[in-house]
Amino acid sequence: MKNTKKSIPDNNIGPHHIPDFVSSVIERLTSAGFNACLVGGAVRDILLGRPAVDWDIATSASNDEIRALFNDIRNFTLKHETVTLVHQGTHYEVTSIRCTDHPCITFEDDLGHRDFTVNAMAYDPSKGVILDPYDGRQDLKKGIIRAVADPCERFREDPLRLLRAVRIAVELGFRIEGATIKAIHDMSAQLTLSARERIRDEFMKILLVQRPSSGLTLLKRLGLLEQFLPELLEGVLKRQNRHHRYTIFRHILETVDRVEPDPVLRLAALFHDIAKPRVRIRISGEFRFHRHDEESSLLAAGIMERLRFSREMIRKVVNIVNNHMLEYNSRWSNGAIRRLIRRFEPDPIEVLLSFRRADLLAHGIAGKDLDLLSELETRINALRNEPVISHACELAVDGNKVMEVLDLSPGYEVGKALNFLMEKVTDQPGLNNEADLVRLLSEMGRGNTKS
Repeated sequence: MKNTKKSIPDNNIGPHHIPDFVSSVIERLTSAGFNACLVGGAVRDILLGRPAVDWDIATSASNDEIRALFNDIRNFTLKHETVTLVHQGTHYEVTSIRCTDHPCITFEDDLGHRDFTVNAMAYDPSKGVILDPYDGRQDLKKGIIRAVADPCERFREDPLRLLRAVRIAVELGFRIEGATIKAIHDMSAQLTLSARERIRDEFMKILLVQRPSSGLTLLKRLGLLEQFLPELLEGVLKRQNRHHRYTIFRHILETVDRVEPDPVLRLAALFHDIAKPRVRIRISGEFRFHRHDEESSLLAAGIMERLRFSREMIRKVVNIVNNHMLEYNSRWSNGAIRRLIRRFEPDPIEVLLSFRRADLLAHGIAGKDLDLLSELETRINALRNEPVISHACELAVDGNKVMEVLDLSPGYEVGKALNFLMEKVTDQPGLNNEADLVRLLSEMGRGNTKS
């Protein structure tokens, strides 16, 4: 079958493509009598005319020799075969071809154990040539992802490559060729052998591409999604109600595509309705999803903990998921709006509004909710210059003053009084001065006496 060719230049790599620090690393290795080449994704990206992100150098030096040679540069070793040099906050990996699971004699041998042909190229700056024993440049032109040699062997060497194939394909807009895609499907269960942190990091790269739904759909088709995120599949073919054009799963994909490519927003979109299949019930012929926001936030937290996300990332995502069902109407008082802002803190309310707009657009049905959301945004902007009291410590009186005015001892009643003042100030921020708050406390005290 004839493939559509990608327009890429041949052998278009020169010293001007390589950062000075990378050139200096290669020069230091070669001056010490070792061979060194630029390898992997950087070579691929330069040939595609894309900004290179990952700079990897392969060398004939051993791991110990690399560390000794670069002892004046901050470095660390996480993988036994790779020394990572740190320069101006950027990481550069230097890998010995002698210290891999398959010790190699030549760079060609080393390339034979890399994942995909488009990554199995090396640039030798000393000779000004590209080493391409597996026709990676041809696959770049054809726009295909192909495993090097035997795909099953490559995936057995590192099962994370099953996920990486999808990530690279959606990042580049390539397709995965037949033998490779069959091997991924047949070996999908092997992905569970990879560390959860590595799965998380690879999956996040998929989630941050321009159109992540393409990657999620491919992960589903290849049986990979069920290996690390089976909960998402519960919404496949699950119809919703008259407020939604799409099934639960399709609506989630639509929402993920519509939010900004921010990790928190993309994760919130992925999880915001994930518990809907579990709470779905039919009432009077229509599906209902009572408390799905709360249940989805709980499920999201569990999944993110399983994938080893940070506590702060989990908090931010769960905060959006738990609050995404904005049931605003024009009758809301300004105090109610301030309570919404306070409830979503410490995160800015704009994040929630941005997410909710994407969520509503992903319903696929135009409705008045979008107009109401715009009205809410307008009212929030109008309140910008008025302070929103978030904590009792921001009140013009403290617990000591409360005890003095109400003749109380430390305890529950003091906190209750402070909460009372918080609510009053939320409705009328101008009351947050000592005179008005003392007056409110006095009125509160008299009220308690009468009762």
